[in-house]
Amino acid sequence: MFYRLINRSLLEWQRSPVRKPLVLRGARQVGKTVAVRMFGESYDLFSELNLEIPENAALFRQGLKPCEILQAIRLKQRVSASDTGTWLLFLDEIQACPEAVALLRYFFEDVPELHLIAAGSLLEVVLAREHISFPVGRVEFRYLHPMNFEEFLGAVAGQEMVDVFQQIPSPAYAQEELFKLYHQYALIGGMPEAVAEYVRTRDVVAVNRIYENLFTAYIDDIPKYARNESMAKMLRFCLKAAPYAAGQRIRFAGFGESAHGSREVGEALRTLEQVMLVSLLYPTVAVSLPLVPNIRKSPRLQCVDTGLVHYVCGVQHELIGIDDLSADFRGGLLEQLTGQELMASKNDIRKVPLFWVREKTQSQAEVDFVELNGSLPVPVEVKSGAVGKLRSLNRFMEMTPSAKIAVRLYRGSFLQQKAGSATKFNLLNLPYYHAARIHDYLVLQ
Repeated sequence: MFYRLINRSLLEWQRSPVRKPLVLRGARQVGKTVAVRMFGESYDLFSELNLEIPENAALFRQGLKPCEILQAIRLKQRVSASDTGTWLLFLDEIQACPEAVALLRYFFEDVPELHLIAAGSLLEVVLAREHISFPVGRVEFRYLHPMNFEEFLGAVAGQEMVDVFQQIPSPAYAQEELFKLYHQYALIGGMPEAVAEYVRTRDVVAVNRIYENLFTAYIDDIPKYARNESMAKMLRFCLKAAPYAAGQRIRFAGFGESAHGSREVGEALRTLEQVMLVSLLYPTVAVSLPLVPNIRKSPRLQCVDTGLVHYVCGVQHELIGIDDLSADFRGGLLEQLTGQELMASKNDIRKVPLFWVREKTQSQAEVDFVELNGSLPVPVEVKSGAVGKLRSLNRFMEMTPSAKIAVRLYRGSFLQQKAGSATKFNLLNLPYYHAARIHDYLVLQ
């Protein structure tokens, strides 16, 4: 049971004077249940109900009021009425009981002293099928992703290394060790069970058994949200093909070297996005706010976890002993890994990164990511090699008068320098293991 950064957000929610029921969202097996159980240790009373179990779901299908449901839970779990104090009620797999979703607003209104967390993995798809939505303004949301690099460090190397990682910039004596550990993270990924197995055995082969079971479970889940067998077949195909395109721009038509059409592939990938197994990162063509994603252009495909990607693709041996991830044979590894770190850096919103393109006949350009520093756009390139090769980044800066800072993530030390030809700007060269800490560097400027 590893410490997860989501715990900080849960503590803020716990202390809020206006505390609404909280819905924790995330793909299956990213650690939602374990995170809530660990958080539950800070309460006097902790009750957990898995609503995939029929007798638990039945409590919410009898037309009972929230206070009556709580009395029934006390009886069921033999909690005496004399047992008082803070009480956390955890409703796991809430998508299995749409009636419980509808009742969340009444818990907020009728029993405000109760701390209530719900979690689920297939929420959007299942609830849309049942024509039920979350009560607007009566619940809060948090998002849990696979373990990020900081969490991986805590599990694999201990708190001392986490403390070093949190220093901005990294101390010179620790930099090579951090790169080595980041390369391990790229290989193992951030699925908690896989990380736990690696911590126990230090054996990649043992981790593979975890990923085989995990990917099989994802495939087996598909009938739970596919509306018919034809859609289930397409979802299986897209889920199996997605890892091979991770970190790369895709076209829906012919996806995965198939003859499938744009409409059916697009629907399948958007459904997989709803259950948080993939994300579609769309480009923006804007150089000033608002940075609107252009959904008419080809998206970049982001998979849930880099470790799962490398297992499915059968390329883990290529990463053993690798010294520079930007030299990876697939070309999209660092984009996948960086996107995974950026998405996991926020848990109060589902933050899907943007990238920038200029697709003109005479002038093609693409910047890997665009972040915001306040109201100013910050282009982020994931590159090795000389600064002079950053043509797309230079083009972005030339077209964006308001932008003053650009970022390059690379296999090297922190370096700040003036760059640009027609337009001068401040280029921050950051070690790519600090992808999630970009904004910490920007604060120092």
